[in-house]
Amino acid sequence: MKIEVWSDFVCPFCYIGKRRLEQALQQFAHKDDVQVEFKSFELDPNAPVNTGKTINEALAAKYGMTIEQAKQANEGIGQQAASVGLSFNFDDMKPTNTFDAHRLAKFAKAQGKEAAITEKLLYAYFTESKHLGEEETLVAVAEEAGLDREEARQILADKNAYANEVRSDEATAQQYGISGVPYFVVNQKYAISGAQPVETFVGALQQVWEEENPTPTLKSLSPEGADDAFCADGQCAVPDSSKNQQ
Repeated sequence: MKIEVWSDFVCPFCYIGKRRLEQALQQFAHKDDVQVEFKSFELDPNAPVNTGKTINEALAAKYGMTIEQAKQANEGIGQQAASVGLSFNFDDMKPTNTFDAHRLAKFAKAQGKEAAITEKLLYAYFTESKHLGEEETLVAVAEEAGLDREEARQILADKNAYANEVRSDEATAQQYGISGVPYFVVNQKYAISGAQPVETFVGALQQVWEEENPTPTLKSLSPEGADDAFCADGQCAVPDSSKNQQ
């Protein structure tokens, strides 16, 4: 089973959804047969690297609410994060453009480090309040994920490196009609939108597995009412021989 996850590194529900999916997989009997792949999605491709705003100010400006209302909204999200073991530091988060972070993630994928870099980037932004738009931050995160620091720096310096891979993910998202994240696509046939509860993921995983791996059923060709002549549970059924003598 393959699960493709469209997400952005500055999307709080993407981090929450990722953790809920992971918790669901721990309850799934066939978890070892599941491959999770992350896909790039920019919530705001036109976002500047340096916004000059706090996350609360950015949210208030975007949705036409007061700073206090934005804080309350983020507190609610923070509570959801805490329920799955995550700690969000909204007061110090630094809104930024994530294109370079996505390019770095594609480089990491090519090195077999996609899972590690995805977790590290989300943690750096939401918990450590790191600036994901700055090269030094991304290079440090890359090293933490097991990548070569200088190779990562070279990738980031070349603005064309892995850009096509990011754009390809975003183009596929448009084809699917994905307008918000997180968005989970299972076996390119089933979709789960949003950071659903763990039990929803568990049920979805089980449903897909059963539909994709149906239990084989056999059609009996034995005559109806025929005597059973077989052994089971250490005993053998003996057919009624008198019927054969009539």
